[in-house]
Amino acid sequence: MVRGFWEKLKRPIVALAPMADVTDAAFRRIIAKYGKPDVMYTEFVSSAGLCSEKGRKRLCIDLLYHKSERPIVAQLFGADPEQMEESAALVVELGFDGVDINMGCPDRAIEKQGAGAALIKNPELAAELIAAAKRGAGDIPVSVKTRIGYRENTMSTWLPALLEAEPAAIVIHARTRKEMSKVPAHWDALEGAAMLAKKYGTPRGHTLILGNGDVKNLSEAKEKAERYGLDGVMIGRGIFGNPWLFNEKKRKKVPTTKERLRVLAEHVTLYEKMYKGIKNFDIMKKHFKAYAHGFDGAKELRVALMGTHRAEEVDAVIKMHKLTKTR
Repeated sequence: MVRGFWEKLKRPIVALAPMADVTDAAFRRIIAKYGKPDVMYTEFVSSAGLCSEKGRKRLCIDLLYHKSERPIVAQLFGADPEQMEESAALVVELGFDGVDINMGCPDRAIEKQGAGAALIKNPELAAELIAAAKRGAGDIPVSVKTRIGYRENTMSTWLPALLEAEPAAIVIHARTRKEMSKVPAHWDALEGAAMLAKKYGTPRGHTLILGNGDVKNLSEAKEKAERYGLDGVMIGRGIFGNPWLFNEKKRKKVPTTKERLRVLAEHVTLYEKMYKGIKNFDIMKKHFKAYAHGFDGAKELRVALMGTHRAEEVDAVIKMHKLTKTR
């Protein structure tokens, strides 16, 4: 088992979850600057797409990263072992610290390919994909992100199937695919998972287990890791509008309105610099509500921000808001 950077991390490990059209390179760069987690992941990328010249050219934009983000893991999705091996080898060429296979995404288009959460129903293929990714990844670790089951909790059979394949780490979203994110995360379902992983371990080490779901801050992450005996916790939606989330020194202080708006402007400018003409500016707008809330005039500011189409306009709206509030 190649564990790479994972074995060097202090427990409990705290990781930033990969989220499509959210945790792009611009957002990760901002987080790395203001509150870096132990591990960062890219948005997921199609292994099938990466195996064609046209697809690779289009998708490699999602595999951009900066050295400040290390350790940085490239997340892939797919259902073809040969393509997974080839894509993992590309990830190595690009200099990533690890490869992750998405086995939990509930998107129907991805499931139709036999990928994402559909793999929970096909543990044999899941194991083949892990083995293939390992062949392609060579000296960098392979991990998995999944759920506790498809229609119901099948951790008693699903987790052992993954552990047999010996990935370096498994991140488990504490909900089934059927539940999506509509119910509270079942953290009790993760109790004993890390202990089971140790039983499947070898002299080379054991698979690390991280939990995921409904964690809002660093304190809660550490509390859940301790309570359920996990090696770490991954945080997703809690990062919205709060790039300071993983910052130990900052965690007891609520960011001021001035700070949030300054970082919003910085985030938008970086996004435009990296993706102008490549990604739609409107993708950035899902962050506006997260940054601009909880203060006098926030609603009016958000309405104005939603009407913008470039970074220069965002700057102007923020400056006008500041000017109005100082009169």
